[in-house]
Amino acid sequence: MKKENKFDEKILAYALKNAIEHGGKAAVNSVLNSLFHEGLEKSRIKEVMPLIQKTISEVNSMPADKQKEKMEEFEKDIDHRKEREGLPELPDVPKTGVVMRFRPAPSGPMHVGHVISNMISSLFVKKYGGKFYIIIDDTNPEEALKESYKNIKEDCDWLFGNVHEYINSSDRINIHYKYAEELIAKKFAYVCTCSSEEFKKLIDKSEPCPCRKLDAKENLARWKKMLDKKGYKQGEAVLRFKSDINNPNPAMRDFPLARINEASHPIQGKKYRVWPLMNLSVASDDMDYGMTHVIRGKDHRDNAERQKMIFRALGKEKKFPWTFFMGRIKFTDLILSKRKISAAIEKGEFEGFEDARLPTIASLRKRGYRPEAFAKFAEFRGLTEVDKVMGQKDFFDELDRFNNAE
Repeated sequence: MKKENKFDEKILAYALKNAIEHGGKAAVNSVLNSLFHEGLEKSRIKEVMPLIQKTISEVNSMPADKQKEKMEEFEKDIDHRKEREGLPELPDVPKTGVVMRFRPAPSGPMHVGHVISNMISSLFVKKYGGKFYIIIDDTNPEEALKESYKNIKEDCDWLFGNVHEYINSSDRINIHYKYAEELIAKKFAYVCTCSSEEFKKLIDKSEPCPCRKLDAKENLARWKKMLDKKGYKQGEAVLRFKSDINNPNPAMRDFPLARINEASHPIQGKKYRVWPLMNLSVASDDMDYGMTHVIRGKDHRDNAERQKMIFRALGKEKKFPWTFFMGRIKFTDLILSKRKISAAIEKGEFEGFEDARLPTIASLRKRGYRPEAFAKFAEFRGLTEVDKVMGQKDFFDELDRFNNAE
């Protein structure tokens, strides 16, 4: 194995170290993490990844005694810090335990992306005690699929084993309405009848739309008109949160809370015509169920800030859950879009959700993966804001290592 420079030697050294520590098989993520400690910059990942993969392949093909013999050349040159075992500690854990949640949308099959992002929440509840909720995020009637409710429960029962309660957010619509009306009464929300184009032009310039100056009484009347089947039509009115229109982030300025959508819902049918948007429903649910800690993707930073504004407006800022933003695993060759998976199945490209070529939970369960493998993967990864780029081979090699462990 040729050693071209010192950095190549680091890759070889850490591949050997990781293989020796894990039954002769090194994993890409473990080697990459060690290189980050050595100063590898994220911008160089694509550059060094082929070398890492090639080196790991060579190391993993060596007999164990050869790995140990080769490792003796590098003993003085690498960091011998032990890999962290177990979950990291969460801050401000109540004596009664933590309350955490996972909010899957019933818009298609659950896949490995959902597990990677949410298994760790289940593990923390097991560690500290408390409650782990599955809140089905179904307040977009056009996206919800009836069969997904059953599939979510089957997948989550198998994966987590500690779900305290399953909740359909759409069953709480009237509660969401109460929070909306409280925000209106406290002058933190208003009903806007401007066109989306007109509103955007104004808000981008930090200028208020004409609806913003209406008093609470008029806004409540407009809200009732939104709810009335004989009132506003779909697209004519939206409930907005009244925030700081000078916020440097335009996405924070008077964001929408609820809109009219007359599509039929698979569970609620035509019972409701006004549907809460994510930030209203999530804030309402988190308040009522007393979430203490939330782990979510980095793409939800803005949403978390919006939800915190809602908590603050209702005088509950101190109840806002501790939040951590996880880095993503960006797969280079896996389909993780629920829409694309469902569409491909409908076209006959796959035989169903259990097709071995799909990264769905149903498929992985059928292929013999155990929930413990995903738990070990999540525990090994821990809490990190660092994104990772992986191909499916590297991911499944690592998952196989955990799946085959005693």
